[in-house]
Amino acid sequence: MNLRTGRRRLLPVPRSLLGRMLALTLLAVLLAQGLSSLIWLSQLRASQTEGLTTTARSLAQSMAASVGYFRSLPLGYRPLVLDQLRSMGGTRFFVSLNDRPLQMQILPETPRKRLVLGEVDRVLRQRLGSAVDLTVEFVSPEDLRIFNSGIALDELPRSWAHYALSFEPLAPPVLVTQIQIAPGEWLYLATLMPAPYVSLEDEGLPVQQLWFIVLTTVFLLSFIGLLVRWQSRPLKRLAKAARDMAVGGEMRPLAEVGASEVVEVSRAFNSMRERINRYLSERGQLFSAISHDLRTPITRLRLRVELLDDEAVQAKFSRDLDELELLVKGALQCVKDTDIHENIEAVDLNVLLEHIVEPYQASDPDCVTLAGRALLPYPGKPLALKRCIGNLLDNALKYGGRAHLRLEDSAELLVLHVDDEGPGVPEQRLEQVFEPHVRLSGQQQGYGLGLGIARNIAHAHGGELSMRNLPEGGLRVTLTLPRQACSDD
Repeated sequence: MNLRTGRRRLLPVPRSLLGRMLALTLLAVLLAQGLSSLIWLSQLRASQTEGLTTTARSLAQSMAASVGYFRSLPLGYRPLVLDQLRSMGGTRFFVSLNDRPLQMQILPETPRKRLVLGEVDRVLRQRLGSAVDLTVEFVSPEDLRIFNSGIALDELPRSWAHYALSFEPLAPPVLVTQIQIAPGEWLYLATLMPAPYVSLEDEGLPVQQLWFIVLTTVFLLSFIGLLVRWQSRPLKRLAKAARDMAVGGEMRPLAEVGASEVVEVSRAFNSMRERINRYLSERGQLFSAISHDLRTPITRLRLRVELLDDEAVQAKFSRDLDELELLVKGALQCVKDTDIHENIEAVDLNVLLEHIVEPYQASDPDCVTLAGRALLPYPGKPLALKRCIGNLLDNALKYGGRAHLRLEDSAELLVLHVDDEGPGVPEQRLEQVFEPHVRLSGQQQGYGLGLGIARNIAHAHGGELSMRNLPEGGLRVTLTLPRQACSDD
């Protein structure tokens, strides 16, 4: 098993260039937007803190002025002034006079609440004297009490407190200041913080800012996706051309378009393709000439050997000629069988395997078993694939007596396991058996080319051929063919 694929990754990494570019872009955008939002939010909070401080001072100054005004009024005039203020309904504060400070449930502590209360308390004591008896708290509208009798806000006439204590449809906290202006007389001032400082909670990112981040991210990802798809099309054509050339498919010169780097790669690929085609053509001509030139003298030598009178010498010459002919046939067969010129077709491997195993099962139904099915046809060379699988089956029957074939298919890979019941292969020779003219048993006939030819055919289809010894005994040869080897993507 490949160590890279066997390792479990902590985070899934996209395999395609498009996926990786989008992932990197998303990461960069999120980091940039997060950093900019953090800076923007810190500046916003600093600005809000400054504005909140200024607003709290202004409110405290107005409260101090109201306290000074009521202190200056004769005792008998104070209730009359309060009635006139309530009738007007347009004052900044709701004001009342009580004989004692009212007890109400105050709101929990927050940084903004501490800032406002501290600033109001500081300004009031600075204006009214540090010894003044006062309380400053924030109260929920539901818990707000107005007079000594404990009248709630909802029980008051609407005109009395609508301007000072209502902020519909919200229900913001009410700033309540109670100041003793005389023995047994407490001035009650209630008001709301002006917008945009109505809330005492630290606000997160505004909804508009979140929408801006989302829309910017979507726009960048869409733009990067289109750009990468546009730039990767020449690379996909290059990959398809390379796969077609690997399996021997007929192909035209690759279009040299795209970015300058892609054009340079395409030009180099076209040059390489021409050199490989020329090399293959020359190789075929070379071996055809070798076949013709070697067979003729070997035949003449055999005729001359027949004319020898000495049978012992004749036998020696015949043995040497047989060995020479065996070597020539083996070399030519190796080239011929791994260079089958076919067009790529949609091969139904289920039918192909049935045709391969049928002759063996006809003589002995138990000598070959077949399990599994291909889900879809495989684009490849039918005769080459038949020769490859046939060599694997022959090798399994020759050395193991029985063969068990199992086909596994998925969207990525097509895998064929060929198991035998033989003694297996020594671990140190598992790779060596794929080399030409290597045979583990000298008593078996053949050239020792079957597995090497099968592996070359697998490589020509972009696949691989491997083998391993089974724990229960026997040898497993695995043919792996990639499903995407001949796809258009």
